[in-house]
Amino acid sequence: MIVQPFRIKAIVRVILWTSIWINISEVFRYFSIVRPNIQRFFNHQEGIAAMDWIIFSIWGVWDMLLTTMVVLTCWLFINILGNNRKSIVLAATFSWSFLFVLFWIACANMGLSHWDILVIVLPLCWLEMVIACFIAFKIFNKYQ
Repeated sequence: MIVQPFRIKAIVRVILWTSIWINISEVFRYFSIVRPNIQRFFNHQEGIAAMDWIIFSIWGVWDMLLTTMVVLTCWLFINILGNNRKSIVLAATFSWSFLFVLFWIACANMGLSHWDILVIVLPLCWLEMVIACFIAFKIFNKYQ
């Protein structure tokens, strides 16, 4: 049962609006929590968690990929469960599990981060996903 047809123009609009929140959230979390912890973890070695235009560009691509995956997940959950709170929480949790939990556990497991940071970062990432899904669902609601 398709509740909402897949319209590229609408999807792109939702991605662009949702990406504003995700970029703000990612930048805040990185500079306030992640970067200082990673630099401390590697004893302030030069070049660790550095930020230049190349890294910033890669980060922009990562954020757009992240946003696209979240918006498409939201669209799928709208079509499965409808445009409601349950869908928002499930879409956010599903996205969070595959985009953040997997990433952070892999980083800690490879010795690129300490396990303690997961207690701080993962709940913030989940909150980011809930707000991103809320934004996406509200914008999708306009197109129904």
